[in-house]
Amino acid sequence: MKIAVYPGTFNPITNGHTDLVERASGLFDKIIVAVGTNRQKGITLPPEKRVELARAVLGHVPNIEVCAFDTLLTDFVKKANSRIILRGLRTVADFEYEFQLVGMNRILDPDIETVFLAPAEHLSYISSTLVREIASYGGDISKFVHPMVAAAMAEAQHNQK
Repeated sequence: MKIAVYPGTFNPITNGHTDLVERASGLFDKIIVAVGTNRQKGITLPPEKRVELARAVLGHVPNIEVCAFDTLLTDFVKKANSRIILRGLRTVADFEYEFQLVGMNRILDPDIETVFLAPAEHLSYISSTLVREIASYGGDISKFVHPMVAAAMAEAQHNQK
């Protein structure tokens, strides 16, 4: 069974993430969407909410599982009985960062491979960081995220005031 782990903070999960999972679901037997905590990013939505939203938004994809993790990614991948990390690449800047991660992950566990998918062209400009920034100014993020996510971000923005 080919199990791919798709890690990220998904803060918030965007239409680009959804597109990647939908397309990858035909390539792998199972995809584990691993919602992690990046201690270097300011978190707008708590991990439990991000897991809940990812499950709701991706519920139509039959071969996925969504869970939270707070360990080294390579440890999580091994525990999930996988050897594949799935990542999305939007830009050259993404590639440089991802290339560093691949190198580090190979040192930590040489048996784990990373597979990259590019987003659909009409979604390639969407990033969680930009969505959070737009939302922080009360902007309309409905073109970039599922309606449930837009509502959760609006509520989080309201609660932070």
